Amino acid sequence: MPNFCAAPNCTRKSTQSDLAFFRFPRDPARCQKWVENCRRADLEDKTPDQLNKHYRLCAKHFETSMICRTSEDEIRTLKQKKIDETSEQEQKHKEINNSNAQNPSAEEGGEEQDEDILPLTLEEKENKEYLKSLFEILILMGKQNIPLDGHETDGLPEGLFTPDNFQALLECRINSGEEVLRKRFETTAVNTLFCSKTQQKQMLEICESCIREETLREVRDSHFFSIITDDVVDIAGEEHLPVLVRFVDESHNLREEFVGFLPYEADAEILAVKFHTTITEKWGLNMEYCRGQAYIVSSGFSSKMKVVASRLLEKYPQAVYTLCSSCALNMWLAKSVPVVGVSVALGTIEEVCSFFHRSPQLLLELDNVISVLFQNNEEKGKELKEICHSQWTGRHDAFEILVDLLQALVLCLDGINSDTSIRWNNYIAGRAFVLCSAVTDFDFVVTIVVLKNVLSFTRAFGKNLQGQTSDVFFAASSLTAVLHSLNEVMENIEVYHEFWFEEATNLATKLDIQMKLPGKFRRAQQGNLESQLTSESYYKETLSVPTVEHIIQELKDIFSEQHLKALKCLSLVPSVMGQLKFNTSEEHHADMYRSDLPNPDTLSAELHCWRIKWKHRGKDIELPSTIYEALHLPDIKFFPNVYALLKVLCILPVMKVENERYENGRKRLKAYLRNTLTDQRSSNLALLNINFDIKHDLDLMVDTYIKLYTTKSELPTDNSETIENT
Repeated sequence: MPNFCAAPNCTRKSTQSDLAFFRFPRDPARCQKWVENCRRADLEDKTPDQLNKHYRLCAKHFETSMICRTSEDEIRTLKQKKIDETSEQEQKHKEINNSNAQNPSAEEGGEEQDEDILPLTLEEKENKEYLKSLFEILILMGKQNIPLDGHETDGLPEGLFTPDNFQALLECRINSGEEVLRKRFETTAVNTLFCSKTQQKQMLEICESCIREETLREVRDSHFFSIITDDVVDIAGEEHLPVLVRFVDESHNLREEFVGFLPYEADAEILAVKFHTTITEKWGLNMEYCRGQAYIVSSGFSSKMKVVASRLLEKYPQAVYTLCSSCALNMWLAKSVPVVGVSVALGTIEEVCSFFHRSPQLLLELDNVISVLFQNNEEKGKELKEICHSQWTGRHDAFEILVDLLQALVLCLDGINSDTSIRWNNYIAGRAFVLCSAVTDFDFVVTIVVLKNVLSFTRAFGKNLQGQTSDVFFAASSLTAVLHSLNEVMENIEVYHEFWFEEATNLATKLDIQMKLPGKFRRAQQGNLESQLTSESYYKETLSVPTVEHIIQELKDIFSEQHLKALKCLSLVPSVMGQLKFNTSEEHHADMYRSDLPNPDTLSAELHCWRIKWKHRGKDIELPSTIYEALHLPDIKFFPNVYALLKVLCILPVMKVENERYENGRKRLKAYLRNTLTDQRSSNLALLNINFDIKHDLDLMVDTYIKLYTTKSELPTDNSETIENT
């Protein structure tokens, strides 16, 4: 709301004037002087508090006679009073110290006196309280996801919107009677910025650092951790990598917490250096304790993040490069395929899923189409409907589902776009048209059919990796068979591709999609009379061959010898031990973690006792089936080496977080990105929003700010953004 000038016949308001606007003072005598000078009878019955909250005078009507002429004397008197108080406190402090030196027993039961710490002056106390109020507002804005700047005002009439949310909240607290803020700004024009953009940025960085430090303190206490990044995101026009850290806390719970954004670099080597520098120097984590690293990225960034992974492995061989449990193996593999058509297809799939999840009406429309198409197979139709209501694009069998759904998707999108009853608004109809065009492109059809078939060889393997601990353990042994099958496909790619292409053309014919080469390729071949390239051979060379080759190599990279040895250590989990008839050899595989053990020399004997404990358990005792259950056993501390091994295995990114309540970091990150416009995103505020439940120390934030940005506890003044009145 704009502030109107209270002077008679003055129509100026703060949002449409370059003149400063001032609050009525709360001091009764001074406030009465202002009212008399305004010559407005309707203000005479107002209290100083009411006038201070709701009435302003523009600078043109702000006469010097209204200003308390003794203000300089008052300030001088206050300063002298503070000096006297400080001297008095120092004298008492010295007397207490002298007394304690002569009589040490006087200290018993009391707090120790530190003669180096001087008491704060009144001015310093007020300044700290003032800064604390500013930090409280910033933390509130972060937790509630309120952007600092508010509305974009470019191209709009001046005064139409309040441009600064921080300023508005600050004024609200002043008007609500917060004394420390009122004192600071009572003689400052109300339409100037009370806290400069530079100061806001400095304070936000301190908020972010303090919140992050609280999480990282727990990480350091637990020693071992893993680093995970999610897909690159746009923050106010710049690409950033979200970074999460995995660790086991003091209550033996595996946690995955968001710790910040890292600016993305196009050059992979520079990115690797900055990634390492940020984690070690800025965030203060010791990478010697990093036991896993995983990067969930789309095809455009995959190769660069592999460079980051390899550079970290060169420095820290135990930071095993793995898959991340939150991403299905097949989607992970598909995202990393270096084929443009695959990247485009994945983007289209996400957009189609997101489109139908915009409203229940759109999902109902799709349900109706599925019912018609699968009326002869109601069970299959029911299954597909349930799948459509979930986030199915992240499933291990997503491409198989998509091929089954494609006809229903095309018919539904086409129906929404061509609907004449005006059931859908222009935006929905327009998006349906664009998406229908994308999924009825022959290049899209061939791509999803090839991906479905190639990834069918890794589907069961990937499903097991996201299954129970025993499934993960036995999956490690099946990798050789998976690679053997894929190598056989590569050796006979002509035959396999022929079948895949035939399936794609049959599906295209069913949907009345024209079979053709991509337009970009056709245009490049114009005038080339010698080109005899057919669609089938084109897609074999540009899609099938590179996809199979890449997936074979990616599996070898993700499941290195070191990673497989780590997974073999899962035989420590009692349920796996039982399935192996207690005939296990963890000691051999645990060699890679020998330096992490508290008592490596007793490992063999301890493992023997661990096996005996479970082999000869009582009939009513069930074998713990997960690392989580094993870590929470009452007597786990009696097996220190086993305990250490389980903790390290638990933090490997490939292992799923058993208790969902400790996976909030990723869920909140997704929610923040989903609910915040890209131009209103802030890496600082995002951390406050995502980690809203982490305790924060306001006094620490204030002390840090004073230490870094002020001299003698005085606030910096930005003359371009504040007005001082004397």
